[in-house]
Amino acid sequence: MFDQTQATLSTQGEFALDTTISAKDREILRRLASQVAELAARPIEQEKRDLWYRLNALEPTRPVVFCDPENGWNEIITMDQFECEGEMALRWEMVLRKEIFWGAEMCDDRVIAPHFIVSHVYEESDWGMHERKIGGSNGGSYVWESPLKSYDDFDKLHYPIITVNYEATDRVFELANDVLGDILPVRLRTAWWWTLGMTWTLVNIRGLQQIMLDMFDYPDELHRLIAFLRDGHLAKLDFLEENDLLSLNNDDTYVGSGGFGWTNALPQSDFDGHVRTTDMWGFTESQETVGVSPEMFEEFIFPYQLPIQQRFGLNCYGCCEPLDKRWHIVKDIPNLRRVSVSPWADIANMAEMLGDRYIFSMKPSPTDLAMTGFDEVRIRAELREALQKTRGCRVEVLMKDNHTIRNDPQRVIRWVQIVREEAEAL
Repeated sequence: MFDQTQATLSTQGEFALDTTISAKDREILRRLASQVAELAARPIEQEKRDLWYRLNALEPTRPVVFCDPENGWNEIITMDQFECEGEMALRWEMVLRKEIFWGAEMCDDRVIAPHFIVSHVYEESDWGMHERKIGGSNGGSYVWESPLKSYDDFDKLHYPIITVNYEATDRVFELANDVLGDILPVRLRTAWWWTLGMTWTLVNIRGLQQIMLDMFDYPDELHRLIAFLRDGHLAKLDFLEENDLLSLNNDDTYVGSGGFGWTNALPQSDFDGHVRTTDMWGFTESQETVGVSPEMFEEFIFPYQLPIQQRFGLNCYGCCEPLDKRWHIVKDIPNLRRVSVSPWADIANMAEMLGDRYIFSMKPSPTDLAMTGFDEVRIRAELREALQKTRGCRVEVLMKDNHTIRNDPQRVIRWVQIVREEAEAL
């Protein structure tokens, strides 16, 4: 059966699919692509693009609005709406339908781009060990059994190995270009990571509760493990850079845990066409250690993230973890530009600390769209208060991390309208 949730994330994973497109599916995709191309050609798309450029340059703008319902897409674009039959075609149909909804109905500040993205076909090994997930079907919750139960087994770990199937990559690219290329130019661009923060990998391998205990019971061993993960992430960046697998993300690429990469500050002045990490936005976070004190974070986590952050021309930091208690630490990240302010952070304190020197990436609570009722009065009042507290900051307002929107697409549409009204009323 078609995995709709996976299709909402990216067009990766094509190597596992039937890469043929029937004549019927081809016509459906071309019709949808033509709608995307029409949306992308609107003058407002250039206006939105300019808005992101100004925000990322730390120029004064109205608050920029972006909504990605994430798992809520499955309640916006439902299975009964799909027309294609083939596996590849279904994935591409989902991508195109999302673009149309974003541009024609959601109407946030996300730019509808006049191109179609495909990714490299590749496989990436684990770290020599892999967690066993229990549950998690259909986007639901899960627990996991971590494999590194004793540091005596440390030597079983190894760096992940990326194997790119160039022949299959060429086939997917050529197929997309044949089906859509005259309507939407096809680009090869792969998101090789979401985060480079390492702690997601750390807790999967060792366990969340266990790493907290290790900070007291096995500090030396924990330092060794995190240093190993750091070196593995750096080796991955080296591999991607040396094999010319990276792409610039100074455009419509989603960067960090919110926002887009439009900037003239990248690539570097000596850029010669070969993309290096220094030509890109980087992203680290450590939301898994939200229960760890700032002192423990500073000792066990941040020093190992720093060498990764130093590789990039601009940096984003943070996701769901509140950073008001860690700001004195993370502010030392080189080239830091975008800072996440989660629903659990003190907005007033973060506004004072970030000022107009960083992008204030505001994350209203996704529960606003998940509750039984959609309380517009409360949502508007809370947004107005938050925007008043951040006057003078460089603000983007992002709705994300949604597990459900209660099967009501109008909620995301109305949420965007409310934010825009409050932002324009400042």
